[in-house]
Amino acid sequence: MSKAYQTLTYVEEGGIARLTLNRPELLNRMDDVTTEELVEIIERLRRPGDVRVLIIASTGTAFSAGGDLAEVLRLVEDYERRLDAWDMGRRLIYGMSEIPVPVVAALQGDVYGLGTSMVLSADIIIASRNVKIGDPHVKVGLAAGDGGCLVWPAAFGMVRAKRHLLTGDPIGAEEAHRLGGVTDLVDSPDDVLPLAEKLAAKIAELPPIAVQFTKRSLNHAMHRQAVEVFEFSLALEQYGMVSEDLKEAIAAFKEKRKPVYRNR
Repeated sequence: MSKAYQTLTYVEEGGIARLTLNRPELLNRMDDVTTEELVEIIERLRRPGDVRVLIIASTGTAFSAGGDLAEVLRLVEDYERRLDAWDMGRRLIYGMSEIPVPVVAALQGDVYGLGTSMVLSADIIIASRNVKIGDPHVKVGLAAGDGGCLVWPAAFGMVRAKRHLLTGDPIGAEEAHRLGGVTDLVDSPDDVLPLAEKLAAKIAELPPIAVQFTKRSLNHAMHRQAVEVFEFSLALEQYGMVSEDLKEAIAAFKEKRKPVYRNR
């Protein structure tokens, strides 16, 4: 099965689904079109049919550069668009916790923002040794609302999650592997996808009901915590999106100057 998308490719073959972000010229940024297409696929996989495992991969030098600052400014000025973004963000993160088949994330390059939240929601995470994983929401005046406050503590522990979410500093793949947030580490970007495909093929050969029920059991705690943590953090992100400091952060970034924040 296959379908044409604007920002990604999606194919199913031999029990393995492959979702690949495919705008390398834009560093596979997570704009509204990408998010909508991801949500469509992920929600469809709630009833996986013949699919036994999903690989999420990317093209180019970056897995995903995160959100588009121009899109953030459009959200600031458009209430209806903010509501749409809020809804899509919810559906993406909840969808990742509800996919019954295992998800293998193949990190050939750096990943930031919503892309990181999606990757850290996966079940197996393979990364090239030099990859950086980050969530720089605070650097542009936003709360880490689109999943960061849910998936970072689960991946790295609460104290380390605070260290990175409160500063916006990325974590290297080697350190992430040492802490358990990356399951498999390889030396080269070219080694990432072959290992993802090898592990996916191994899973696809196992009894699907046993695998899916085991995953559902493991993700049950994450889904319950999402209701408590994710909803709150996402609401705060929306609330803070109209702050003056957010506009100043983005303006300073574009103008390559030091920002002046007024805490309002």
